Amino acid sequence: MKVHEYQAKSLLARYGVAVPRGEVADGPTEAREIAKRLGGPVVVKAQIHAGGRGKGGGIRVAKDDQEAFDHAKSILGMTLVTPQTGPEGRVVRKVLVEEALEPDRELYLAATLDRSRARPVLIASKSGGMEIEEVAARDPKAVVRDTIDPALGIFPFQARRIGFELGLAGESFKQGVALVQSLFRAYVETDASLAEINPLVVTRSGQVLALDAKMNFDDNALFRHPDIREMRDLDEEDPLEVEASKFGLNYIKLDGSVGCMVNGAGLAMATMDLVKLAGGEPANFLDVGGGANEEQVKNAFRIILSDRNVRAILINIFGGIMRCDVIAKGVVAAVSEMGLSLPVVVRLEGTNVDEGKRILRDSGLRIIPADGLADAAKKAVDAANAGARG
Repeated sequence: MKVHEYQAKSLLARYGVAVPRGEVADGPTEAREIAKRLGGPVVVKAQIHAGGRGKGGGIRVAKDDQEAFDHAKSILGMTLVTPQTGPEGRVVRKVLVEEALEPDRELYLAATLDRSRARPVLIASKSGGMEIEEVAARDPKAVVRDTIDPALGIFPFQARRIGFELGLAGESFKQGVALVQSLFRAYVETDASLAEINPLVVTRSGQVLALDAKMNFDDNALFRHPDIREMRDLDEEDPLEVEASKFGLNYIKLDGSVGCMVNGAGLAMATMDLVKLAGGEPANFLDVGGGANEEQVKNAFRIILSDRNVRAILINIFGGIMRCDVIAKGVVAAVSEMGLSLPVVVRLEGTNVDEGKRILRDSGLRIIPADGLADAAKKAVDAANAGARG
């Protein structure tokens, strides 16, 4: 789960990370009042779940409260297009009005998981305010990584090492070391998958603050953090993904024409790879899980069909915990009830596979059986290439 910048900053501030003074507004009049309270120049920042907002005109400096009103009026309601939103953009519904600072230096700092080592890692760079991937590609030595033992946590010497690598000195060094430790504690205690500050700024007066912040969270741990769960903004999520989550389905919309329904994340990824290998493009990632029932299968069909780009559906089920006959009944019920006209390719293996195949065969519906995953992928791609949706 993602949260907005203002929410990430409020969470980090709980753990002692210094952030600029600011408040969120959903109207220009409220933005003007906030600017009055802050006094002096402010920055009006669009709140969407995407970076690159400045490039799209979503971050503007206001010299006074009237200009803050004008900027907020212009930004609120706009469809902001950035490199991370795609061409469709995102509608801005809130703005963060924040005191304007005078940065002397812009740095980068983040805590995330190094999956190759199965350990948390701190990432830092003197090149803040830029895409860290670009920095790493251009100059790998400009990015410092420090792996943290998950059992022992961060040691003071590791935080100091990050401070030295960032070129901090004097009072800024002390503040920076404390901020590194606070950021990592926030990352661990909130079950975050990413806690990123970009840029981390050093002001002309020597203050070290998080000028921007991004936090993502492990959905599976949100039951431990009801306050964070309440920060979820459904307007920022794909409507189909939101709908799928209501039924316990893991769904991610993609740009292809082959709709995929699979049980198990690993099998789903392998299925998408084989669809691409067969010359097609998957329209989605959809994992129905190990214990899906007929109702979930029907809802999965409905969600896949809501994507107008889908030209064929590939069902790939391995019946371990899940029984193939249950899936087959769900498929038949869904196709029958929805009057489905698209070709459906089905590959079943595992528990009660023969019964499942019999149910599909005797249904009299337009269901294409497949022998093996490669055969299923090829048939689905061929069907999608030949099909046209009304």
